[in-house]
Amino acid sequence: MQNIQQLADDIQTGAYSQTFSYLYCQKSDAAPSRYQQALQSFQKLFGDGPDIRLFSAPGRTEVGGNHTDHQHGRVLAAGVDLDVIAVAKKTDTNIIRIQSKGYPMDVIDLSVLTPQNKEIEHAPALIRGVAARFAQLGYTVGGFDAYTTSDVLKGSGLSSSAAFEVLVCTMLNHLYNDGRMDPVTAAMVSQYAENVFFKKPCGLMDQMACSVGGFVAIDFQDPAQPVIEKVDFDFAQVQHRLCIVDTGGSHSDLTGEYAAVPAEMKQVAALFGKQVLREVDEDAFYERLGTLRGQVSDRALLRAVHFFNDNRRAAALKEQLKRQDFNGFLQTVKESGRSSLSCLQNVYASSAPEEQGLTLALALSARVLGDRGGYRVHGGGFAGTIQAFVPEDLLPAYQQQMEAVFGAGSCHVLNIRPVGGVQVTPQLGAEN
Repeated sequence: MQNIQQLADDIQTGAYSQTFSYLYCQKSDAAPSRYQQALQSFQKLFGDGPDIRLFSAPGRTEVGGNHTDHQHGRVLAAGVDLDVIAVAKKTDTNIIRIQSKGYPMDVIDLSVLTPQNKEIEHAPALIRGVAARFAQLGYTVGGFDAYTTSDVLKGSGLSSSAAFEVLVCTMLNHLYNDGRMDPVTAAMVSQYAENVFFKKPCGLMDQMACSVGGFVAIDFQDPAQPVIEKVDFDFAQVQHRLCIVDTGGSHSDLTGEYAAVPAEMKQVAALFGKQVLREVDEDAFYERLGTLRGQVSDRALLRAVHFFNDNRRAAALKEQLKRQDFNGFLQTVKESGRSSLSCLQNVYASSAPEEQGLTLALALSARVLGDRGGYRVHGGGFAGTIQAFVPEDLLPAYQQQMEAVFGAGSCHVLNIRPVGGVQVTPQLGAEN
């Protein structure tokens, strides 16, 4: 149990160096000052205490399975080394107070653990929802004060909201439950908070990747009981970096484009008397393709083709990582990207074909990387970001090219983080 000064001294003298290297890879040099600043901000707001603790939850990236989850398919996701961190201490007030940098303070009275209409789509709904689900599952819930700060890029597809939910779970888990809740349960608690209290009907991929960390394979064939597998693969050893390139496109007025993807896939499934494409026999789809054409659009049929292939590719990516076949993994990533471009058709909006930042970024990736690395659209698509796995020797050229076209700071260089939501201690790094 340490107060703020003791924690600050330990950070200053290097007691957390191994932990920061473990969590932040090549960016660990910036971690000490970031945590020191968070400690100072916490003290100004909430004072000191005998048991101040540090926490972290990462953002996530979608690696495989583009628009497969809503058809009960497979995905591969991963935690990244951008995170939201917290300084926190228990209180005896039965009230949670969280001050997130740049936002008003959230104050949650734990005597009320039901959804509040005024909180819908706001952070207090997530906090209250997490606490409510903890209580429903028989875990201990209590008050605490926390200061949080995040470097998870908003609007980048890295899931800053899921990281925040997982962080709240992690704080309650360690402050009041001795860390007994496992990461999979924490992800499901986070999803519950977003679905029931925040009123956003999200899937489980984002929360699972943020909570578990590393590479995580998820099979949604039974959405009520998804099959989750953490894939052991040391990304730090393959001399590649993960780049998320923000092309600057706006997601405004794209609701119809996003909604059309699952709607058209389900149109195809309905022709077979099924709800989603995962329930449709692929061979039967191709056997009937001639008669299906005209009953639905050609684009719907192409999107079904993409689903069948990318659902298979998500499983292949998992197996390639398990076999340590990183070259095969990169080829499959590129195959997925080509399918998103030609079949799924979510690389630019059909309503605005003159705006093709994602397509341009993918073309530039092919030019710089040649037959090396891997690249694909990131997340939902139509605007926003692409993802690229870039060999370290090509990283300067790749970053220079992307930022020359899309602006300074548009190419974010990341790594795959090996763990999800954690209490940050010196022992965390020493254990690995």
